[in-house]
Amino acid sequence: MLRTGSEFLAGLRDGRRVYIGGRRVEDVTVHPAFRGAAGTLARLFDYKQDPANADVMSFEENGERFASYYLKPRSRDDLRRRSAAHYAIADQTYGLLGRSPDHVSSFVTGLAMNPEILDRDGDAFAGNISAYYDHLRKGDLYATYAVHPAPQSKNEALFGDTGGHQAVLQVVDEDRQGVTLNGMKMLATAGIFCDEVWIGNLTPISDDRGKEAITCAVPMNASGLTLWARKPMEPYAVSESDNPLASRFDESDVMLIFDNVQVPWERVFVHDRAALSREIYIETASHTLGNHQSNVRFHAKLRFIAGIIHKIARSAGVDGIPVVAEKLGRLASWEAALGGMIQGQILDCEDLGNGFLNFNRRYMYAALNWCQEHYPEIVAMMRELSGGGVFQMPADFSVLDNPETRDIFNDYWTTPAESAVDRVKLYRLAWDMYGSEFGARQQQYENFFAGPSFIVRNHSFREAPWSSFDGMVERLLGAGSAPDRSRED
Repeated sequence: MLRTGSEFLAGLRDGRRVYIGGRRVEDVTVHPAFRGAAGTLARLFDYKQDPANADVMSFEENGERFASYYLKPRSRDDLRRRSAAHYAIADQTYGLLGRSPDHVSSFVTGLAMNPEILDRDGDAFAGNISAYYDHLRKGDLYATYAVHPAPQSKNEALFGDTGGHQAVLQVVDEDRQGVTLNGMKMLATAGIFCDEVWIGNLTPISDDRGKEAITCAVPMNASGLTLWARKPMEPYAVSESDNPLASRFDESDVMLIFDNVQVPWERVFVHDRAALSREIYIETASHTLGNHQSNVRFHAKLRFIAGIIHKIARSAGVDGIPVVAEKLGRLASWEAALGGMIQGQILDCEDLGNGFLNFNRRYMYAALNWCQEHYPEIVAMMRELSGGGVFQMPADFSVLDNPETRDIFNDYWTTPAESAVDRVKLYRLAWDMYGSEFGARQQQYENFFAGPSFIVRNHSFREAPWSSFDGMVERLLGAGSAPDRSRED
Protein backbone atom coordinates (compact mmCIF):
# COMPACT_ATOMS: atom_id res chain seq x y z
CA MET A 1 0.00 0.00 0.00
CA LEU A 2 1.35 3.41 -0.96
CA ARG A 3 0.38 6.11 1.52
CA THR A 4 -0.86 9.56 0.56
CA GLY A 5 0.57 12.74 2.05
CA SER A 6 -2.40 13.14 4.36
CA GLU A 7 -2.00 9.57 5.60
CA PHE A 8 1.68 10.26 6.25
CA LEU A 9 0.82 13.38 8.29
CA ALA A 10 -1.84 11.49 10.23
CA GLY A 11 0.79 8.94 11.18
CA LEU A 12 2.90 11.64 12.82
CA ARG A 13 0.17 12.29 15.37
CA ASP A 14 0.94 9.10 17.23
CA GLY A 15 1.92 10.35 20.69
CA ARG A 16 5.66 10.59 20.04
CA ARG A 17 7.56 12.64 22.60
CA VAL A 18 9.49 15.44 20.88
CA TYR A 19 11.29 18.19 22.76
CA ILE A 20 12.80 21.49 21.66
CA GLY A 21 14.87 22.38 24.70
CA GLY A 22 12.47 22.01 27.62
CA ARG A 23 9.32 22.47 25.53
CA ARG A 24 7.21 19.47 24.48
CA VAL A 25 5.93 19.51 20.90
CA GLU A 26 2.39 18.20 20.81
CA ASP A 27 1.89 17.97 17.03
CA VAL A 28 4.87 18.19 14.67
CA THR A 29 2.62 18.65 11.65
CA VAL A 30 1.47 22.11 12.77
CA HIS A 31 4.31 23.28 15.03
CA PRO A 32 6.17 26.32 13.60
CA ALA A 33 9.47 24.45 13.89
CA PHE A 34 8.43 21.50 11.71
CA ARG A 35 5.28 22.18 9.66
CA GLY A 36 7.11 23.33 6.53
CA ALA A 37 9.32 20.25 6.32
CA ALA A 38 6.36 18.03 7.22
CA GLY A 39 4.46 19.53 4.27
CA THR A 40 7.43 18.94 1.97
CA LEU A 41 7.57 15.27 2.96
CA ALA A 42 3.80 14.90 2.59
CA ARG A 43 4.11 16.14 -0.99
CA LEU A 44 6.77 13.47 -1.58
CA PHE A 45 4.32 10.78 -0.52
CA ASP A 46 1.67 12.25 -2.82
CA TYR A 47 4.19 12.34 -5.67
CA LYS A 48 5.07 8.67 -5.11
CA GLN A 49 1.43 7.65 -4.83
CA ASP A 50 0.38 9.53 -8.00
CA PRO A 51 -0.45 6.98 -10.76
CA ALA A 52 1.33 9.23 -13.27
CA ASN A 53 4.63 8.46 -11.49
CA ALA A 54 4.01 4.76 -10.94
CA ASP A 55 6.55 3.49 -13.48
CA VAL A 56 9.40 5.25 -11.67
CA MET A 57 8.26 5.39 -8.07
CA SER A 58 6.81 1.93 -7.46
CA PHE A 59 6.84 -1.68 -8.60
CA GLU A 60 4.30 -4.49 -8.51
CA GLU A 61 4.80 -7.82 -6.81
CA ASN A 62 2.11 -10.46 -6.26
CA GLY A 63 -0.61 -7.95 -7.08
CA GLU A 64 0.63 -5.28 -4.63
CA ARG A 65 2.55 -2.08 -5.32
CA PHE A 66 5.55 -1.04 -3.27
CA ALA A 67 7.92 1.93 -3.36
CA SER A 68 10.76 1.40 -5.82
CA TYR A 69 13.38 1.77 -3.12
CA TYR A 70 12.22 -1.56 -1.71
CA LEU A 71 12.97 -3.33 -4.99
CA LYS A 72 15.56 -6.12 -4.64
CA PRO A 73 17.54 -5.75 -7.87
CA ARG A 74 18.01 -8.83 -10.04
CA SER A 75 19.02 -7.02 -13.24
CA ARG A 76 20.58 -3.80 -14.45
CA ASP A 77 17.09 -2.60 -15.28
CA ASP A 78 16.17 -3.05 -11.61
CA LEU A 79 19.24 -1.03 -10.60
CA ARG A 80 18.25 1.68 -13.09
CA ARG A 81 14.72 1.70 -11.68
CA ARG A 82 15.99 2.15 -8.14
CA SER A 83 18.36 4.90 -9.23
CA ALA A 84 15.63 6.69 -11.19
CA ALA A 85 13.40 6.71 -8.10
CA HIS A 86 16.23 8.20 -6.04
CA TYR A 87 16.72 10.89 -8.68
CA ALA A 88 13.00 11.68 -8.73
CA ILE A 89 12.91 12.14 -4.96
CA ALA A 90 16.16 14.13 -4.90
CA ASP A 91 14.95 16.40 -7.69
CA GLN A 92 11.72 17.08 -5.79
CA THR A 93 13.76 18.13 -2.73
CA TYR A 94 16.76 19.69 -4.55
CA GLY A 95 19.02 17.18 -2.81
CA LEU A 96 18.53 18.96 0.52
CA LEU A 97 16.99 16.09 2.51
CA GLY A 98 19.66 13.61 3.51
CA ARG A 99 17.27 11.20 5.20
CA SER A 100 14.46 11.18 2.68
CA PRO A 101 12.26 8.06 2.80
CA ASP A 102 14.43 6.18 0.27
CA HIS A 103 17.66 6.21 2.35
CA VAL A 104 17.30 3.88 5.33
CA SER A 105 14.80 1.72 3.44
CA SER A 106 17.63 0.99 1.01
CA PHE A 107 19.88 -0.14 3.87
CA VAL A 108 17.17 -2.53 5.05
CA THR A 109 16.53 -3.80 1.50
CA GLY A 110 20.22 -4.52 0.99
CA LEU A 111 20.39 -6.47 4.23
CA ALA A 112 17.23 -8.40 3.36
CA MET A 113 18.98 -9.56 0.18
CA ASN A 114 21.43 -11.51 2.35
CA PRO A 115 19.53 -12.24 5.59
CA GLU A 116 21.59 -15.30 6.48
CA ILE A 117 24.44 -13.09 7.71
CA LEU A 118 22.37 -12.46 10.84
CA ASP A 119 22.63 -16.16 11.71
CA ARG A 120 26.38 -16.28 11.10
CA ASP A 121 27.48 -16.31 14.75
CA GLY A 122 24.96 -18.85 15.92
CA ASP A 123 21.93 -16.60 16.31
CA ALA A 124 18.60 -16.99 14.51
CA PHE A 125 17.65 -13.50 13.40
CA ALA A 126 17.60 -13.92 9.60
CA GLY A 127 13.83 -14.34 9.63
CA ASN A 128 13.50 -11.12 11.60
CA ILE A 129 15.07 -8.94 8.92
CA SER A 130 12.96 -10.54 6.19
CA ALA A 131 9.82 -9.89 8.22
CA TYR A 132 10.88 -6.32 9.00
CA TYR A 133 11.57 -5.61 5.33
CA ASP A 134 8.03 -6.76 4.55
CA HIS A 135 6.70 -4.66 7.44
CA LEU A 136 8.30 -1.49 6.07
CA ARG A 137 7.35 -1.91 2.45
CA LYS A 138 3.79 -3.08 3.05
CA GLY A 139 3.14 -0.16 5.39
CA ASP A 140 5.02 2.27 3.11
CA LEU A 141 6.80 3.37 6.28
CA TYR A 142 9.44 6.05 6.68
CA ALA A 143 12.46 5.04 8.75
CA THR A 144 15.60 6.81 9.88
CA TYR A 145 18.59 5.40 11.73
CA ALA A 146 20.78 6.18 14.71
CA VAL A 147 24.00 4.24 14.26
CA HIS A 148 26.64 6.13 16.23
CA PRO A 149 27.35 6.22 19.98
CA ALA A 150 26.57 9.24 22.11
CA PRO A 151 29.29 11.39 23.73
CA GLN A 152 30.86 10.05 26.89
CA SER A 153 29.18 10.56 30.22
CA LYS A 154 30.30 9.79 33.75
CA ASN A 155 26.79 9.52 35.17
CA GLU A 156 27.23 6.04 36.62
CA ALA A 157 24.08 6.42 38.65
CA LEU A 158 22.05 6.47 35.45
CA PHE A 159 23.86 3.96 33.33
CA GLY A 160 25.85 1.81 35.71
CA ASP A 161 29.48 0.84 35.35
CA THR A 162 29.88 0.08 31.64
CA GLY A 163 33.68 0.14 31.75
CA GLY A 164 34.05 3.59 30.21
CA HIS A 165 31.11 5.15 32.07
CA GLN A 166 29.44 6.02 28.79
CA ALA A 167 25.89 7.16 28.22
CA VAL A 168 25.76 5.07 25.08
CA LEU A 169 22.68 3.03 24.36
CA GLN A 170 22.90 -0.53 25.66
CA VAL A 171 20.87 -3.57 26.65
CA VAL A 172 20.19 -3.49 30.38
CA ASP A 173 17.83 -6.47 30.59
CA GLU A 174 16.37 -9.27 28.51
CA ASP A 175 13.64 -11.86 28.96
CA ARG A 176 11.36 -14.06 26.88
CA GLN A 177 9.64 -11.05 25.36
CA GLY A 178 12.73 -9.17 24.24
CA VAL A 179 15.40 -6.70 25.38
CA THR A 180 15.26 -3.48 27.39
CA LEU A 181 17.32 -0.47 26.29
CA ASN A 182 18.67 2.47 28.25
CA GLY A 183 20.93 5.31 27.17
CA MET A 184 21.40 7.80 24.38
CA LYS A 185 21.96 7.28 20.64
CA MET A 186 22.83 9.66 17.83
CA LEU A 187 21.93 11.02 15.36
CA ALA A 188 18.45 10.40 13.97
CA THR A 189 18.30 12.89 11.12
CA ALA A 190 14.66 13.48 10.08
CA GLY A 191 13.58 11.39 13.07
CA ILE A 192 10.91 13.97 13.91
CA PHE A 193 9.03 12.83 10.78
CA CYS A 194 9.75 9.10 10.74
CA ASP A 195 7.59 6.15 11.70
CA GLU A 196 10.47 4.05 13.00
CA VAL A 197 14.15 4.24 13.87
CA TRP A 198 16.78 1.62 13.06
CA ILE A 199 19.28 1.30 15.91
CA GLY A 200 22.71 -0.07 15.04
CA ASN A 201 26.47 0.43 14.92
CA LEU A 202 28.32 1.81 11.91
CA THR A 203 31.05 2.84 14.34
CA PRO A 204 33.25 -0.16 15.31
CA ILE A 205 32.98 -1.28 18.92
CA SER A 206 35.18 -3.68 20.86
CA ASP A 207 34.15 -7.20 21.85
CA ASP A 208 33.99 -6.29 25.53
CA ARG A 209 31.14 -3.85 24.84
CA GLY A 210 28.67 -6.48 23.68
CA LYS A 211 25.70 -4.89 25.43
CA GLU A 212 26.08 -1.92 23.08
CA ALA A 213 26.12 -4.23 20.06
CA ILE A 214 22.38 -4.12 19.63
CA THR A 215 20.74 -3.74 16.24
CA CYS A 216 16.98 -3.41 16.35
CA ALA A 217 14.00 -1.37 15.13
CA VAL A 218 11.86 0.83 17.38
CA PRO A 219 8.66 2.79 16.63
CA MET A 220 9.07 6.51 17.22
CA ASN A 221 6.18 6.48 19.68
CA ALA A 222 7.62 3.63 21.76
CA SER A 223 7.07 3.96 25.49
CA GLY A 224 10.16 5.46 27.13
CA LEU A 225 11.63 6.96 23.93
CA THR A 226 12.07 10.74 23.68
CA LEU A 227 13.38 12.78 20.75
CA TRP A 228 15.53 15.82 21.56
CA ALA A 229 15.69 18.12 18.54
CA ARG A 230 18.59 20.41 17.78
CA LYS A 231 17.81 24.09 17.35
CA PRO A 232 15.22 24.27 14.56
CA MET A 233 15.74 26.76 11.75
CA GLU A 234 12.26 26.95 10.30
CA PRO A 235 10.83 29.27 13.01
CA TYR A 236 13.42 31.91 12.10
CA ALA A 237 12.50 31.91 8.40
CA VAL A 238 10.83 35.27 7.75
CA SER A 239 8.93 33.95 4.73
CA GLU A 240 9.32 31.45 1.90
CA SER A 241 10.71 34.24 -0.28
CA ASP A 242 13.21 35.43 2.32
CA ASN A 243 14.25 31.92 3.44
CA PRO A 244 13.15 29.60 0.65
CA LEU A 245 15.14 26.62 1.93
CA ALA A 246 14.98 26.85 5.73
CA SER A 247 11.22 27.33 5.52
CA ARG A 248 10.68 24.01 3.71
CA PHE A 249 13.68 21.69 3.98
CA ASP A 250 14.91 21.69 7.57
CA GLU A 251 14.73 17.94 8.18
CA SER A 252 16.05 18.40 11.73
CA ASP A 253 18.38 16.09 13.66
CA VAL A 254 17.51 14.47 16.97
CA MET A 255 19.23 12.74 19.84
CA LEU A 256 17.35 9.71 21.10
CA ILE A 257 16.94 9.09 24.83
CA PHE A 258 15.90 5.57 25.85
CA ASP A 259 14.42 5.03 29.29
CA ASN A 260 13.65 1.32 29.72
CA VAL A 261 12.43 0.96 26.15
CA GLN A 262 11.31 -2.60 25.50
CA VAL A 263 12.02 -4.14 22.09
CA PRO A 264 10.42 -7.50 21.20
CA TRP A 265 12.70 -10.24 19.89
CA GLU A 266 11.10 -10.11 16.44
CA ARG A 267 12.53 -6.59 16.02
CA VAL A 268 16.06 -7.57 17.11
CA PHE A 269 18.60 -8.30 14.36
CA VAL A 270 21.99 -8.39 16.14
CA HIS A 271 22.57 -8.87 19.86
CA ASP A 272 25.85 -9.15 21.77
CA ARG A 273 27.92 -9.52 18.57
CA ALA A 274 30.23 -6.50 18.41
CA ALA A 275 31.94 -7.18 15.08
CA LEU A 276 28.81 -8.42 13.36
CA SER A 277 26.86 -5.31 14.36
CA ARG A 278 29.00 -3.32 11.87
CA GLU A 279 29.82 -6.02 9.34
CA ILE A 280 26.18 -6.57 8.40
CA TYR A 281 26.32 -3.33 6.38
CA ILE A 282 29.63 -3.67 4.58
CA GLU A 283 29.48 -7.43 3.90
CA THR A 284 26.06 -7.19 2.24
CA ALA A 285 24.53 -4.80 -0.27
CA SER A 286 23.15 -2.68 2.60
CA HIS A 287 25.81 0.04 2.74
CA THR A 288 26.00 0.25 -1.05
CA LEU A 289 22.27 0.53 -1.73
CA GLY A 290 21.91 3.14 1.01
CA ASN A 291 24.82 5.25 -0.15
CA HIS A 292 24.01 5.02 -3.84
CA GLN A 293 21.00 7.06 -2.78
CA SER A 294 23.39 9.49 -1.09
CA ASN A 295 25.41 9.83 -4.30
CA VAL A 296 22.26 10.53 -6.30
CA ARG A 297 20.99 13.04 -3.75
CA PHE A 298 24.28 14.94 -3.84
CA HIS A 299 24.22 14.93 -7.64
CA ALA A 300 20.77 16.56 -7.62
CA LYS A 301 22.02 19.08 -5.07
CA LEU A 302 25.08 19.83 -7.21
CA ARG A 303 22.88 20.51 -10.24
CA PHE A 304 20.74 22.82 -8.11
CA ILE A 305 23.80 24.69 -6.84
CA ALA A 306 25.20 24.89 -10.38
CA GLY A 307 21.96 26.60 -11.41
CA ILE A 308 22.26 29.09 -8.53
CA ILE A 309 25.88 29.91 -9.41
CA HIS A 310 25.12 30.30 -13.12
CA LYS A 311 22.12 32.55 -12.52
CA ILE A 312 24.11 34.66 -10.04
CA ALA A 313 26.87 35.12 -12.63
CA ARG A 314 24.31 36.13 -15.27
CA SER A 315 22.51 38.44 -12.83
CA ALA A 316 25.80 40.19 -12.08
CA GLY A 317 26.63 40.35 -15.78
CA VAL A 318 29.96 38.56 -15.32
CA ASP A 319 29.17 35.22 -16.99
CA GLY A 320 30.97 36.30 -20.16
CA ILE A 321 34.23 37.20 -18.42
CA PRO A 322 36.81 34.48 -19.28
CA VAL A 323 37.87 33.77 -15.70
CA VAL A 324 34.21 33.35 -14.63
CA ALA A 325 33.47 31.16 -17.65
CA GLU A 326 36.46 29.03 -16.65
CA LYS A 327 34.99 28.56 -13.18
CA LEU A 328 31.59 27.67 -14.60
CA GLY A 329 33.25 25.19 -16.93
CA ARG A 330 35.03 23.60 -14.00
CA LEU A 331 31.74 23.33 -12.14
CA ALA A 332 30.11 21.72 -15.18
CA SER A 333 32.92 19.18 -15.43
CA TRP A 334 32.49 18.29 -11.76
CA GLU A 335 28.78 17.70 -12.26
CA ALA A 336 29.42 15.48 -15.29
CA ALA A 337 32.15 13.52 -13.49
CA LEU A 338 29.85 12.71 -10.57
CA GLY A 339 27.08 11.70 -12.96
CA GLY A 340 29.50 9.33 -14.68
CA MET A 341 30.55 7.77 -11.39
CA ILE A 342 26.91 7.14 -10.53
CA GLN A 343 26.06 5.61 -13.91
CA GLY A 344 29.16 3.44 -13.68
CA GLN A 345 27.77 1.87 -10.52
CA ILE A 346 24.96 0.47 -12.67
CA LEU A 347 26.93 -0.51 -15.77
CA ASP A 348 29.76 -2.19 -13.84
CA CYS A 349 27.48 -3.69 -11.21
CA GLU A 350 28.31 -6.47 -8.76
CA ASP A 351 26.80 -9.94 -8.95
CA LEU A 352 26.14 -11.10 -5.39
CA GLY A 353 25.96 -14.73 -6.45
CA ASN A 354 22.53 -15.36 -4.95
CA GLY A 355 20.34 -14.05 -7.75
CA PHE A 356 20.71 -10.38 -6.78
CA LEU A 357 22.81 -7.56 -8.19
CA ASN A 358 24.37 -4.66 -6.36
CA PHE A 359 25.66 -1.27 -7.46
CA ASN A 360 29.44 -1.23 -7.85
CA ARG A 361 30.54 -0.57 -4.29
CA ARG A 362 34.02 0.73 -5.17
CA TYR A 363 32.58 3.37 -7.48
CA MET A 364 29.99 4.24 -4.83
CA TYR A 365 32.68 4.76 -2.18
CA ALA A 366 34.76 6.79 -4.62
CA ALA A 367 31.77 9.03 -5.29
CA LEU A 368 31.08 9.31 -1.56
CA ASN A 369 34.64 10.50 -1.00
CA TRP A 370 34.45 12.83 -4.02
CA CYS A 371 31.32 14.53 -2.66
CA GLN A 372 32.83 14.99 0.78
CA GLU A 373 36.06 16.47 -0.57
CA HIS A 374 34.50 18.78 -3.16
CA TYR A 375 31.55 20.29 -1.31
CA PRO A 376 33.69 22.97 0.41
CA GLU A 377 35.06 23.99 -3.00
CA ILE A 378 31.57 24.14 -4.48
CA VAL A 379 30.35 26.35 -1.64
CA ALA A 380 33.46 28.54 -1.94
CA MET A 381 32.72 29.07 -5.64
CA MET A 382 29.15 30.07 -4.82
CA ARG A 383 30.42 32.55 -2.25
CA GLU A 384 33.04 34.00 -4.58
CA LEU A 385 30.69 34.60 -7.49
CA SER A 386 27.99 36.02 -5.22
CA GLY A 387 30.44 38.65 -3.98
CA GLY A 388 28.88 41.47 -2.03
CA GLY A 389 25.59 41.21 -3.91
CA VAL A 390 23.92 39.36 -1.06
CA PHE A 391 24.51 42.35 1.23
CA GLN A 392 23.09 44.89 -1.23
CA MET A 393 19.56 43.57 -0.90
CA PRO A 394 16.85 44.95 1.42
CA ALA A 395 16.47 43.33 4.81
CA ASP A 396 13.35 41.41 3.78
CA PHE A 397 10.34 41.56 1.50
CA SER A 398 8.44 43.90 3.80
CA VAL A 399 10.00 46.55 1.54
CA LEU A 400 7.05 45.86 -0.78
CA ASP A 401 4.47 46.55 1.94
CA ASN A 402 5.48 50.16 2.50
CA PRO A 403 4.52 52.58 -0.31
CA GLU A 404 7.46 54.81 0.66
CA THR A 405 9.99 52.07 -0.01
CA ARG A 406 8.27 49.99 -2.69
CA ASP A 407 8.73 52.41 -5.58
CA ILE A 408 12.32 53.21 -4.64
CA PHE A 409 13.06 49.52 -4.40
CA ASN A 410 11.57 48.79 -7.82
CA ASP A 411 13.38 51.75 -9.40
CA TYR A 412 16.85 51.14 -8.00
CA TRP A 413 17.04 47.34 -7.76
CA THR A 414 15.55 46.56 -11.19
CA THR A 415 18.02 45.86 -14.01
CA PRO A 416 17.39 45.53 -17.77
CA ALA A 417 17.49 41.75 -17.36
CA GLU A 418 15.70 41.26 -14.02
CA SER A 419 12.99 42.73 -11.88
CA ALA A 420 13.90 43.91 -8.40
CA VAL A 421 11.84 41.13 -6.83
CA ASP A 422 13.49 38.43 -8.95
CA ARG A 423 16.95 39.70 -8.05
CA VAL A 424 16.27 39.65 -4.34
CA LYS A 425 14.70 36.19 -4.52
CA LEU A 426 17.79 34.84 -6.25
CA TYR A 427 20.23 36.33 -3.76
CA ARG A 428 18.06 35.25 -0.82
CA LEU A 429 18.16 31.71 -2.20
CA ALA A 430 21.95 31.83 -2.56
CA TRP A 431 22.38 33.11 1.00
CA ASP A 432 20.08 30.43 2.40
CA MET A 433 22.18 27.85 0.56
CA TYR A 434 25.59 28.91 1.90
CA GLY A 435 25.43 31.81 4.34
CA SER A 436 22.49 31.21 6.64
CA GLU A 437 22.33 28.81 9.57
CA PHE A 438 20.56 26.39 7.24
CA GLY A 439 23.46 26.63 4.79
CA ALA A 440 26.01 26.11 7.55
CA ARG A 441 24.22 22.96 8.64
CA GLN A 442 24.26 21.73 5.03
CA GLN A 443 28.04 22.11 4.86
CA GLN A 444 28.59 20.39 8.20
CA TYR A 445 26.22 17.63 7.15
CA GLU A 446 27.98 16.97 3.85
CA ASN A 447 31.33 16.86 5.63
CA PHE A 448 30.30 14.30 8.24
CA PHE A 449 27.08 12.46 7.36
CA ALA A 450 29.04 9.41 6.15
CA GLY A 451 31.61 9.77 8.92
CA PRO A 452 34.93 11.62 9.15
CA SER A 453 36.90 11.71 5.91
CA PHE A 454 39.40 9.08 7.06
CA ILE A 455 36.55 6.61 7.61
CA VAL A 456 35.08 7.33 4.19
CA ARG A 457 38.47 6.79 2.54
CA ASN A 458 39.02 3.63 4.56
CA HIS A 459 36.07 2.07 2.74
CA SER A 460 37.90 2.60 -0.54
CA PHE A 461 41.10 1.23 0.97
CA ARG A 462 39.26 -1.89 2.16
CA GLU A 463 37.55 -2.58 -1.16
CA ALA A 464 40.47 -1.83 -3.50
CA PRO A 465 41.90 -4.84 -5.45
CA TRP A 466 45.43 -4.29 -4.21
CA SER A 467 46.62 -7.71 -5.39
CA SER A 468 45.63 -6.76 -8.94
CA PHE A 469 47.47 -3.45 -8.68
CA ASP A 470 50.52 -5.18 -7.24
CA GLY A 471 50.38 -7.79 -9.97
CA MET A 472 50.84 -5.17 -12.67
CA VAL A 473 54.03 -4.01 -10.98
CA GLU A 474 55.26 -7.56 -10.46
CA ARG A 475 54.73 -8.45 -14.13
CA LEU A 476 56.91 -5.56 -15.20
CA LEU A 477 59.57 -6.33 -12.65
CA GLY A 478 59.55 -9.99 -13.62
CA ALA A 479 59.02 -11.15 -10.06
CA GLY A 480 60.74 -14.47 -9.33
CA SER A 481 63.03 -14.45 -12.41
CA ALA A 482 66.78 -13.90 -12.44
CA PRO A 483 68.05 -10.49 -13.54
CA ASP A 484 68.97 -10.24 -17.21
CA ARG A 485 72.74 -9.58 -17.29
CA SER A 486 73.15 -9.85 -21.05
CA ARG A 487 73.33 -6.06 -21.41
CA GLU A 488 76.20 -5.70 -18.95
CA ASP A 489 78.86 -6.68 -21.48
